[in-house]
Amino acid sequence: MPHPLLSLSRRGLLGLAAAAAATFASAMPLAAQAPDTVRIGYQRSSTLIALLKADGELEKALEPLGVKVSWHEFTSGLPLLEALNLGKIDFSADVADTVPVFAQAAGAKLVFIAEEAPSPAAQAILVPEGSTIASLADLKGKKVAVTKGAGSHYLLLAALAKGGLTFKDITPAYLTPADGRAAFVGGNVDAWVAWDPFLATTQAASKARILADGSNGLASYKRYYLSSEAFAQSSPKVLAIIFEKLKAKGEWVKAHPKEAAAQLATLWGIDASAVEVANGRRSYKVGAVTKAGLGEQQKIADTFFKEGLLPREVDTSTVSIWQPAGL
Repeated sequence: MPHPLLSLSRRGLLGLAAAAAATFASAMPLAAQAPDTVRIGYQRSSTLIALLKADGELEKALEPLGVKVSWHEFTSGLPLLEALNLGKIDFSADVADTVPVFAQAAGAKLVFIAEEAPSPAAQAILVPEGSTIASLADLKGKKVAVTKGAGSHYLLLAALAKGGLTFKDITPAYLTPADGRAAFVGGNVDAWVAWDPFLATTQAASKARILADGSNGLASYKRYYLSSEAFAQSSPKVLAIIFEKLKAKGEWVKAHPKEAAAQLATLWGIDASAVEVANGRRSYKVGAVTKAGLGEQQKIADTFFKEGLLPREVDTSTVSIWQPAGL
């Protein structure tokens, strides 16, 4: 039986383009909740938010403002941003770089609050230890598991192009991380595109080999933190505190790898050594979002539209960006 972190729901992962367009476009954003509470949405794998939730540091920092925190867990990134657009939460923990593109394509009005610097090695194409696949070109005709619309999907498209292939040259198996792992370990697919900590736990359990990751310009793999427009306008002081706490926690994780891995292993129910490997491949360097830094968002949007994953073309330069005071 897979550990809890790998047991993610299928909901919101398959048929992303149509589902996202229908849901976001029909949703009228609600006004932000009064600033005496900040409602934070997160996923089980939201590393920095998970640590802040566990140690209570954020509540302590917000107490002088008279602001409390309520926590709301989601199974994946798209439902998380859907809830943000609907006004059901105020702030979203990190989501992969592809997720905001779907939200934007569907008309969601969200604000980029912070980003984690690129972590290109934190997602990769895995092949079995004894596989004859030695290059990206060798993926031709092979069955590859991937989570539709995820950052790993963009990595796969970029890797295929580098290998002189197109998506039509492979047989895709659109699977959730849990199902992808099961199919890969069970020998039902030839390759699997995964991200950490799924990547690290599978490597540890199966001695799988990395065929390619996002390095060398394939896919930088950033993660973004967002808020609703209403909350960004009404609660800049709260956002400033959240920003600083995320930044400090990211620095702490990198400075204390074993302690951080031990804490997350307890929260996630997976082996601490695998968590430490995964954390080593993530930057966790939290910083302000800039227009220039969103350059790959446009590449993702253009690639996904070309592949028929988005219902319309997207201009990622039109997004709203919150800036910490002094920048």
